[in-house]
Amino acid sequence: MARRISGSKTGNEAGEFRPTRDDILKFVKENPDQGGKREIARAFNLKGADRVWLKDVLRDLQDEGLLEKRSKKFTRAGALPHVVVLDVFSRDADGLLLARPSEWPEENGAAPIVSIRPPRGAGARVPGIGERVLAKVFPTEEDIGPAYTARILKLIEKRSDAVLGVLRKLQDGTLRIEPVERRQSELTVDPEHAGGAKPGDLIEVEPVSSGRYGLPKAKVLTVLGSLTSEKAISMIAIHAHEIPHIFPAEVLEEAQDARPATMDGRDDFRPIPLITIDPADAKDHDDAVHAEPDTDDANVGGFIVTVAIADVATYVKLGSPLDQEALRRGNSVYFPDRVVPMLPERISNDLCSLREGEDRPALAVRMTFSADGRKIRHAFHRVMMRSAAKLSYQQAQAAIDGNVDDKTGPLLEPVLRSLWDAYGALRRGRASREPLELDLPERKILLKEDGTVDRVIVPDRLDAHKLIEEFMIQANVAAAETLEGKRQPLIYRIHDAPSLAKQESLREFLQTIGLSLARGAQMKPASFNGILSRVVGSDQESLVNEVVLRSQSQAVYSPDNIGHFGLNLRRYAHFTSPIRRYADLIVHRALIGTLGLGKEGLSPAEEARLEEIAALISATERRAMAAERETVDRLVAAHLSTRVEEMFRARISGVTKSGLFVQLPQFGADGFIPVSSLGDDYYIFDESARALFGERSHKGYQLADEVEVKLVEVAPLAGAIRFEMLSEPKPLPGSKQSYHKARRGKPQSRGPVKRGRSRRR
Repeated sequence: MARRISGSKTGNEAGEFRPTRDDILKFVKENPDQGGKREIARAFNLKGADRVWLKDVLRDLQDEGLLEKRSKKFTRAGALPHVVVLDVFSRDADGLLLARPSEWPEENGAAPIVSIRPPRGAGARVPGIGERVLAKVFPTEEDIGPAYTARILKLIEKRSDAVLGVLRKLQDGTLRIEPVERRQSELTVDPEHAGGAKPGDLIEVEPVSSGRYGLPKAKVLTVLGSLTSEKAISMIAIHAHEIPHIFPAEVLEEAQDARPATMDGRDDFRPIPLITIDPADAKDHDDAVHAEPDTDDANVGGFIVTVAIADVATYVKLGSPLDQEALRRGNSVYFPDRVVPMLPERISNDLCSLREGEDRPALAVRMTFSADGRKIRHAFHRVMMRSAAKLSYQQAQAAIDGNVDDKTGPLLEPVLRSLWDAYGALRRGRASREPLELDLPERKILLKEDGTVDRVIVPDRLDAHKLIEEFMIQANVAAAETLEGKRQPLIYRIHDAPSLAKQESLREFLQTIGLSLARGAQMKPASFNGILSRVVGSDQESLVNEVVLRSQSQAVYSPDNIGHFGLNLRRYAHFTSPIRRYADLIVHRALIGTLGLGKEGLSPAEEARLEEIAALISATERRAMAAERETVDRLVAAHLSTRVEEMFRARISGVTKSGLFVQLPQFGADGFIPVSSLGDDYYIFDESARALFGERSHKGYQLADEVEVKLVEVAPLAGAIRFEMLSEPKPLPGSKQSYHKARRGKPQSRGPVKRGRSRRR
């Protein structure tokens, strides 16, 4: 608990004691879980006008970059969250374990060191070096030594000693491991330690010795199969990121023993012609929709929209092996060649999948909207439903566009037309809300039967996609509003506004192309939309969309609500995909419990763990994103490995002082061009303009420029590609010539470099 503190005298008119800025900063540092404005005011006994004064001081400290606001709580800038995933890397002189956060933004400098307190209780397992833990962290008061201490909440399975690689056989018969990660050195394997692996196999090995001379030796732990097999590339990411992909026997047994739900305690929604609209290749269907005009004379032109979501809580019981495995996975992971599901197929593709013509349990929300898209009311029901039809996005869109088939013809007027009319109203509401409207095409890799790349496409963005997206957003909002209104703890999906540093960086960039971004006022999505609308159709449209995207914060899960900046919503929770996201299952249980819809509600113990669960599933989401991205990199790199020395049209996707990242639009592939290969001029990195320009020529290259490049090197296992620039530099009159300069004469690396981490909203 935060202690009550007497402030230092600051000479206010009332003659009261107020804390100094240093007092406030010290309190926030020492009380990371009590950093809200209310807690700070209580700690310093501030009332009335003093609370208004405190609000101004806290805003000033934010503007100066000394405090950050996370989930309604203030923290010291650059501070760790109260609950965080840590990697143990060493011990101190007293034998205490030392750790660093498993993820740390590069712009924040060196990651802080955390000293881990010994676990409590007899028999508690102590993590070893290289292991990963979820922990609560507390800042220390000392100026030297670790910046934090930590108490372990949970051990996370992690093996840092295993190496993933491909077995090669040299001409002299020596067996050698080519690691997947290029930063790891090669290893040798004695035949007796090969474990039956054959040359070309993807294997997991453990280093066993390292002599003074020669390469270190290893023994094979697992043979994952031939590198030429159709799913080998995604298996690399699965093992590299330690993604659980094999269900324990007890989990499969529990899933197999599950029996279909009954009507007990459920409303009968089977007469309602709910339909599913999904990708054509979808194997599970967890949401169904229906809309009809509202016949209430007080709501002329309004609609009643029903969204029904698979009732996963019926089958995944709290604390069961199935539940524990779902939490460990956190979410499903989607690769071009496979899906690693959160739940076994018996649950995800069978009992919980809203199959056409079959009875399925669901949690449904009926929402009433006005003609201008304003939600008037909503109510949740636990139901039994029967999908009237399974449609693909393309099929539903074709019907609305006048091209019906045997299935959509009978559905057009009674079902589809009402859905699109209701979407028209919701679209008006969305326009009034003004969420962030970025225009960034998403690419999809199509594979051949052997698992190699066939082609990369940019699927059309249809109104059918937007309809389902908006219906799901409204259902998610309704869930958050209901739970918050009942004072029921839940896990929100939160998205913070861009940091002041990112806003300033964006502002500097926009000035280089003659655009301005207002300073001082609280940032809103409409501020960015105004910028984006001014470049529609111009040569700078792609560039500005990219830079605005990179200025955004990352969305995460949290039991504390700060709203969703990108969607411009005050409260938002994930409710619509419990088959593939554990966060949604938490929200389902919270609704069931607080609305008295059954026995599968949240328990007090689970409510007490929401902060821990939010940190875990945020980490598994980032893990999935990284694994999916790296798999795409490797697939495309392997596809291009036969086209070295060919020329391509490309677009600059990143600029650093070391060189340029470029993307091939037709493949979605990213590669690197070292600054040392750009020519004889001395190139300077202009951070505000996202450009490299020549010191003598004042010509250079800028983010989003279209250029011609030559492919010169590919490393498929690492997903790394290196290009050579063929296009001449262009004049860059706006460059400031005042940013980071590479050191003269220092040789630049020409090796393939993996692309930087992308940021998603």
